Amino acid sequence: MELQIIQNKIYDIRGMRVMLDYDLAKLYETETRALKQAVKRNIHRFPEPDFMFELTREESDAAIKLGVSQNVIPPGYNVGSSLIMAFPELGVAMLSSVLKSKKAIQVNISIMRAFVALRQYALGYADINRKLEDFMIETNMQFSDIYQALTELASQKELENKPRKRIGFNVKQDEE
Repeated sequence: MELQIIQNKIYDIRGMRVMLDYDLAKLYETETRALKQAVKRNIHRFPEPDFMFELTREESDAAIKLGVSQNVIPPGYNVGSSLIMAFPELGVAMLSSVLKSKKAIQVNISIMRAFVALRQYALGYADINRKLEDFMIETNMQFSDIYQALTELASQKELENKPRKRIGFNVKQDEE
């Protein structure tokens, strides 16, 4: 399975990277209802919030609107009486022990690779961000030095512009 497809189904909710039940069901080629039932039968394997959590009604509505606008969820999708389940990386890994089909195993391997790729991307981003901050500090110090030199030059120019008494022979002064 293509990593980009999976990465597009990983959302940042409550500060965690998660996949939603309907996306997982689609990847596993099963019904969302069946996936939720398997999780509820094995709820002890999914402690909240690091393995699974249910979205609030507002979060569910927002997720559905986002999914419909991105053509991920068909219009008119009904969550029903239960809320959307969100699965962080640990919860997705645990799904492989609950859903035992060959397809589920293959999809889980792909999903784990996608999470790892995102983590590596985030680490690379942090490294780039640190290097950028170092560059900005270095550049600011250089600009500070330049500003200081320009200030000194400007103050010297002010001293040069003061009228000074001329030194030497002046014909007009001698005639008087």
